[in-house]
Amino acid sequence: MISKKTKYALKAVLFLTEKYPKGEPVLIAEIAEKESISKKFLESILLELKNKGLLQSKKGKGGGYLLAKHPNQISFGEVFGIFENPFALLPCLTQAPHRRCDECRKGSACGIRIVMQEVYSTITSIMNVTTFQEIYDRMGSSRQETMYYI
Repeated sequence: MISKKTKYALKAVLFLTEKYPKGEPVLIAEIAEKESISKKFLESILLELKNKGLLQSKKGKGGGYLLAKHPNQISFGEVFGIFENPFALLPCLTQAPHRRCDECRKGSACGIRIVMQEVYSTITSIMNVTTFQEIYDRMGSSRQETMYYI
């Protein structure tokens, strides 16, 4: 499972993706209210995203947060990796120097590791090529209201 911090970061970036075309900063309070996130918790998440270069902030009247680059240049995996790093299903799959599971005697020849490496590779490749613009566009068909005619 992913952490709430990661989930909220993804939700915040997706919210800012929706607002991106206007080019106007969005208040933390607006994001927090619309996405049902604690304002205090969201502040720390947005600051971390800003420090990683994904967001910009403007102070004063008309201030707030906005994406630092176009949503088609920000991948799901990029945001995910900030908060879930290293994202690995087993200790031996982390980006750190090769580390065996405590009970493992086979190392890289472990059958579980071999399969989980494939799972890990597939998941990360999907996350790294999927942009927030693509996610937002996919949501478009779900967002459209149904019209009923009588």
